[in-house]
Amino acid sequence: MANQGSTDASSARKASITHVIFDMDGLLLDTEKFYTEVQEIILARYNKTFDWSLKAKMMGKKAIEAARVFVEETGISDSLTAEDFLVEREEMLQKMFPTSDLMPGSSRLIHHLHANGIPICVATGTHTRHFDLKTQRHGELFSLMHHIVRGDDPEVKQGKPSPDIFLAAANRFEGGPVDPQRILVFEDAPSGVLAAKNAGMSVVMVPDARLDSSYHEVADQVLSSLLDFNPADWGLPPFENSSTKLD
Repeated sequence: MANQGSTDASSARKASITHVIFDMDGLLLDTEKFYTEVQEIILARYNKTFDWSLKAKMMGKKAIEAARVFVEETGISDSLTAEDFLVEREEMLQKMFPTSDLMPGSSRLIHHLHANGIPICVATGTHTRHFDLKTQRHGELFSLMHHIVRGDDPEVKQGKPSPDIFLAAANRFEGGPVDPQRILVFEDAPSGVLAAKNAGMSVVMVPDARLDSSYHEVADQVLSSLLDFNPADWGLPPFENSSTKLD
């Protein structure tokens, strides 16, 4: 499924893409499941359940911002502060993060773009400490990035949906800042899609199937998997054949 613009303007914009920015959690790495599991465990103590409408509001945000949404929306803020929630969550997540797997199609796409000289980077709300744990098994892949902007970067004053992190990423490409209209962003989270659009960039959304489809409308294209992405749709070098590193 894709929201494909049919106007000449959208076609011209797709043809002008020269740089690519990737989100990380839930897009390149299958880490969102860890957050869901831990949050379900914590809420069970209060006889409450964690659902995808709440998950959608938390995804992509800085940790403290997501934590505030969590305790307020679930009605447990009188019993558990956002800060205490993060402390409790941290111990469980630290054990889970080093087991992070790649999402389908992420390795193929990153290797393809890098091999064809397309500048690529990561813009993630994850702080450095968690980033290092999550990418522990995937150093080779992330080494292909021109640069990586994390949530604790001093240039990122506000988390997504603020455009700060994507604008910081655009500034750091060689010869930057790069014109936002020349950048394609890959995101899975509603707040990340909004952040990319607020930065003036095009965005391909690869949402979890459980996310309500009403969140799809802002994206320029919506795919069920990175395996479904066709670089030629955006004027990028096409895959040489369908069997190229399908992992």
